[in-house]
Amino acid sequence: MENGTGKAIEAKVLNTFASVAATLGYSPIHGKIIGALLIKGKPASLQGVARSAGYSISMVSISIDFLEVTGVVKRVKKTGDRKLYIELQGDLLEALKTLILSKVAKGIKSSMEDFDAEKKNIAKIKSPEERKEIENAVNVLEKEIMRLDKYVKLLSGMKL
Repeated sequence: MENGTGKAIEAKVLNTFASVAATLGYSPIHGKIIGALLIKGKPASLQGVARSAGYSISMVSISIDFLEVTGVVKRVKKTGDRKLYIELQGDLLEALKTLILSKVAKGIKSSMEDFDAEKKNIAKIKSPEERKEIENAVNVLEKEIMRLDKYVKLLSGMKL
């Protein structure tokens, strides 16, 4: 395989992972880091990951902090080597599930907080018909979000 072709395929893989990350509401850099580590297939230096992903070492380091907290990657040291290495940790699909469910749970929490805040404003509506209509809408939405929360909790307990 020609080197240019290999680089083009690598760029396509990295861009695909960046697109998936962005679709899930995360930064494209997170996807590119994961893609770079998958391509490498073994622990890679921070500098190597930054070079592959096309970002500065400091941007990659900050993003790795997040990926490490979420359990997607971990930092490793090699005996006799001063460089910092990064490797994928555990099952990538489980890690992605965790990221997705975390994002959904955060949205559920935010929505519930918004509903609680808006319930106070409903009483200020002068028209009884309009007030009743809005109360019903908020109650229906709140019920559906609570159902969603229940399913998210069920999914979080499932192993892939």
